[in-house]
Amino acid sequence: MKANQVLEQFQARGVETCFHGRHISPQIYAGLDGNNWSLKDYEARGGYQALRKILGKDGGEGMTQDQVIATVKESALRGRGGAGFPTGLKWSFMPRQFPGQKYLVCNSDEGEPGTCKDRDILMYNPHIVIEGMAIAAYAMGISVGYNYIHGEIFQVYERFEAALEEARAAGYLGDNILGSGFSFQLHAHHGFGAYICGEETALLESLEGKKGQPRFKPPFPASFGLYGKPTTINNTETFAAVPWIIRHGGQAYLEVGKPNNGGTKIFSVSGDVERPGNYEIPLGTPFAKLLELAGGVRAGRQLKAVIPGGSSAPVLPAHIMMDCTMDYDSISKAGSMLGSGAVIVMDDTRCMVKSLQRLSYFYMHESCGQCTPCREGTGWLWRMVDRIERGEGKPSDLALLDNVAENIMGRTICALGDAAAMPVRGMIKHFRHEFEHHIEHKTCMVPAYV
Repeated sequence: MKANQVLEQFQARGVETCFHGRHISPQIYAGLDGNNWSLKDYEARGGYQALRKILGKDGGEGMTQDQVIATVKESALRGRGGAGFPTGLKWSFMPRQFPGQKYLVCNSDEGEPGTCKDRDILMYNPHIVIEGMAIAAYAMGISVGYNYIHGEIFQVYERFEAALEEARAAGYLGDNILGSGFSFQLHAHHGFGAYICGEETALLESLEGKKGQPRFKPPFPASFGLYGKPTTINNTETFAAVPWIIRHGGQAYLEVGKPNNGGTKIFSVSGDVERPGNYEIPLGTPFAKLLELAGGVRAGRQLKAVIPGGSSAPVLPAHIMMDCTMDYDSISKAGSMLGSGAVIVMDDTRCMVKSLQRLSYFYMHESCGQCTPCREGTGWLWRMVDRIERGEGKPSDLALLDNVAENIMGRTICALGDAAAMPVRGMIKHFRHEFEHHIEHKTCMVPAYV
């Protein structure tokens, strides 16, 4: 299927989108020049109509909190940050009758290697996130929210701050929004580039001014979150999907995707492709079509492997990946995860030992050191893979690598340990012969590797 055919399918379902250059995303780019991020431009595209709708400011009766949550549930919107948890169900966990302060948090701490979608949403269409958060706050009876933005994209933080000022001045944020009696204060907060702060409880610790380290769970944030109060946390892309759902209905959003996988998803396609970039496609689209949109494998080379959901997702060889559709269930059935939607494409010039060496170094470097299995185990993994890559590996190393990875998984406070272990196990499972060649011949079996 060509790009224009995918576009026609979007338009047939009433999804306003654009396909141009290296990016394909209605949530990111609504125009061709990337300069139409302001409130005026957003309102011209129908912005804040969903918020006006639920508050009864469009001539209708408005929507109750239960109706908003039910609409989101009907849409089958799942968390776009990686876990894929049903959004409407998460919102229903918030104790709406809680007498004290409650909080809403947007996780924009995008640090997963290969993932660069959330920063583009915030840079080029920040008001869609603000509106989505305001709708979520209304649905859960929350009056204060924060957007935690990755510290290494400070320009994006400044853009979001500018959008917040516009929204406040227009009456879309603050006290008594649009005269409805609903109040919601939203603030931006920037981190300092720590990968671990993408884990939601580490994010909360950082937001409170503490060292960004994960908390033990339970208690979960829904009952004990920011400052010890009930808190709901969603990803940037998740909030960005909410206004369209409210305007057009949950069923319409569901029909864009597939059962249990409603709507569209932005995939950050990188690696050995002709046109790297962010591409928004309906969930359930075959991987082959996404690869075609990205221009195919670079220089006409053969596809070797794909990491489908960010560097923490297990790698899948080409023959498995080409049979997959891009949705949570299909990728999970194939033995990996959709994760953050970072699709890392590797052609036949890539050495998998070298690739794993680089991935393992990243997780060793980013471990917060709180848990012994992760603090020590990530170092062990990297040192063993590095030894194999340098031609000093031993035949026993592969069993030891797998054993160390197995003993890290499920034994840490957060999922960083699993994120370090799963790539190791995936590489050994599917490309064991390359590791064995490195160990036996002290050299790479992919001579064209660059």
